[in-house]
Amino acid sequence: MSPRHAPWAENADFAVGLRPIPEAAWLEGGEADPAARKDPLLAGRPQTVWGETEGSRPAQAEAMAMAAAALGRAIDPQGRPPLLAAARRVPDDLCLMEKRDGAWRLTALSLCAPTFFSAEAVLGLSLAELHGPVDGFAERFLARVERLFEGLRPGLVLERRNWTVVNSGETFTPDAAPVRAQIPAIDPADASQALFLRVERQTLRRLPETGAALFTIRVWLDRLQVLAEDSARLAAFARAWRGAAPAFRNYKRFALYDPLVEAFLRAEGESYSVNGPRSPS
Repeated sequence: MSPRHAPWAENADFAVGLRPIPEAAWLEGGEADPAARKDPLLAGRPQTVWGETEGSRPAQAEAMAMAAAALGRAIDPQGRPPLLAAARRVPDDLCLMEKRDGAWRLTALSLCAPTFFSAEAVLGLSLAELHGPVDGFAERFLARVERLFEGLRPGLVLERRNWTVVNSGETFTPDAAPVRAQIPAIDPADASQALFLRVERQTLRRLPETGAALFTIRVWLDRLQVLAEDSARLAAFARAWRGAAPAFRNYKRFALYDPLVEAFLRAEGESYSVNGPRSPS
């Protein structure tokens, strides 16, 4: 079985990497009942997975209408905030960005598949603040991303994908510490089953009436073993892992997984790096 997305084959460094896609491809689907997964999280960890700021309801309502149009059926909020109602109907997490006080800020979000962050930690933050932990983001990308938000036109749907390796098959991972604490207990011989490729497929589009921007995040998980099913796919991943830029490796904490990933690659016969043979460790 092939992974739904393979962004490691395209880059191993931070990149804005947004590309236009057809409007019909905006939401990928693939989950019969998203609410069955999301509702228990909303009940048990409400502040972790949901947040809204005052004044965001008009843009939320527009986002809900956009999601309903994509699904081809109406969404009844049933007393819920509109963005939350929409998020219960789609697999994606939904994040609303609005221009406030001269900066694009996160004004509402439903976040049921977080990769080591929470709704309460990011609600209200600007683009610069949201990407503060990313090495070199302010210097390399912030101005470009801000221009992109300013110039985003209605009807245009943009997509990007990023990736990492984690030792959890759960989509809900708001806290890195308990996940990473389990790394030393993993037998390198079990790396193919214990480690997962975690891919985020993200989209961005303008809400024409309010001028807000709607950002979606869909998480896909595959065991590392899926790479071994195709030699070209395995080689592409090995090149990306071993050739990843230092800032990218540092942010993704690749060093924590190096012994396990290398054990997997050697076990599968992938013994070459981007620069030639690697000696066994």
